[in-house]
Amino acid sequence: MTPAALNAPGVTDTRGRIIDTAVRLFTRHSYAGTSLQMIADELSVTKAALYYHFHTREELLTAVVEPVLGPLRTIIEAAEAQRTPHARAEHLLAGYAALAVRNRAVISVLAADPGVTDVLLTQRDLGDLISRQIRLLADVDRGPSGQIKAAIVLGGIAVAVAPRLIDLDDDVLLQHLVEAGRRTLGLRTPRRATHNAAPGQTGPS
Repeated sequence: MTPAALNAPGVTDTRGRIIDTAVRLFTRHSYAGTSLQMIADELSVTKAALYYHFHTREELLTAVVEPVLGPLRTIIEAAEAQRTPHARAEHLLAGYAALAVRNRAVISVLAADPGVTDVLLTQRDLGDLISRQIRLLADVDRGPSGQIKAAIVLGGIAVAVAPRLIDLDDDVLLQHLVEAGRRTLGLRTPRRATHNAAPGQTGPS
């Protein structure tokens, strides 16, 4: 298939198909183990057709993670604007967990493949975003203990949202992720969250 054919009227969002296929193959074979030729073969297109959209594997990886990094930056900035360490940690925890659930496959690629992180750290401000996340969560319990708890929460969420690892509805998964994160970090459940508690359940005293 030629580049012109891929972009002819009636062809469905070829760029999106390439990105979805890349995520699937990165998950299956790792980023280092997936070539552009493998992606082209999976799509039944020529490598030249793939080059029409992405010239390098690194360029494709950037497109894969871009929908996550923008919202993550917004969540971090909003969390940093909160008044207390607990409020900042709560905002970051809830926002990151929701983002992870909405983007399960991409978050899994980021979490499970060190090669992906290595590449992104040389191209983007991912390192700064990770440091800011850790700091926001660790400030609840300053010192080594807080940093370890923060790393456990961030890493645990990323692993738990892996597709097919845990068979739960997104809303249920999100609820349990946030609750587990709060317990790990030592955060109290916000009062507003107790209104949705199941019958017989109450918030912390």
